[in-house]
Amino acid sequence: MKKQQIHARLIERDTNFRQWAIAHRYEPRTVTQVVNRWCGRKDLPRGRLSYRILRDLSREIGREVIPGILAEVA
Repeated sequence: MKKQQIHARLIERDTNFRQWAIAHRYEPRTVTQVVNRWCGRKDLPRGRLSYRILRDLSREIGREVIPGILAEVA
């Protein structure tokens, strides 16, 4: 997904990146950096925080930000 698509989905839910980050106890700047770095890529992030942010964001908008991010690990 592209950053604009994620932003549009958040706006549909009456929020934005900053409000979402604060509500989920993330630093707003960190969320925007992670989204800018990982959106549009096919590989999953290796960092725990980046992975957690993208997973939580995917759950919020109801679509995978990166393919496979919502797949349960066995």
